[in-house]
Amino acid sequence: MRIIPAIDIIDGKCVRLTKGDYDTKKVYNENPLEVAKMFEGSGIQYLHLVDLDGAKAQHIINYKVLEQIASKTKLKIDFGGGLKANEDLHIAFNSGARQITGGSIAVKNPKIFEGWIGKYGSEKIILGADSNDGKVAISGWQEESTNEVIPFIKDYQKKGIKYVICTDISKDGMLEGPSVELYKQILSQCSNSSMQSIKLIASGGISTIEELPVLKELGCEGVIIGKAIYENRISLHQLEKFV
Repeated sequence: MRIIPAIDIIDGKCVRLTKGDYDTKKVYNENPLEVAKMFEGSGIQYLHLVDLDGAKAQHIINYKVLEQIASKTKLKIDFGGGLKANEDLHIAFNSGARQITGGSIAVKNPKIFEGWIGKYGSEKIILGADSNDGKVAISGWQEESTNEVIPFIKDYQKKGIKYVICTDISKDGMLEGPSVELYKQILSQCSNSSMQSIKLIASGGISTIEELPVLKELGCEGVIIGKAIYENRISLHQLEKFV
């Protein structure tokens, strides 16, 4: 199971929100590159980088931060937040993203998103299926769609999606543990032999190192960890040993 620390960006700074609420913003470091280098120094190979300004503005904004981290570390970066048009994707990949995550676009403009899967392939495009009471949340979690999470994932699975990041918003930033039941349901219902199995990346609520083996046992391909690292609930030394 891959360990994927998260860096969320507002105004070029490394921040965390609680349940996606911008009013709960807490700045942890003014230099995201410094944080990324710290992760890399602990043997971590992956990074989940989110442009929260972009998510709100509906177009990519903090691509310079992506460019800086991609050019000055060897981290494999998946980038999300505000990717709504072909031009946004072009900028993200040109700035060094290894993969991109599309959530709102997959709900609001499936034709464009399907086009991306066709053009870039399922290794490069991740489906963001963020759950709020079982419904997919969009626009930086400011809106809730009518789509139910599991049918939404299964639909895109048929269209070739392989990687899925699922954040349970009720758990995000709460440090109360991940949404094990939700992930169990997704993995059991989306492992149809007629389609390729999804690679599920768990996100939201991770609070202790003991939760990681549980997610690994479930069959999660990766886990995104944010606030637990910044609040010293999980140390980089512990992650290094787990890796």
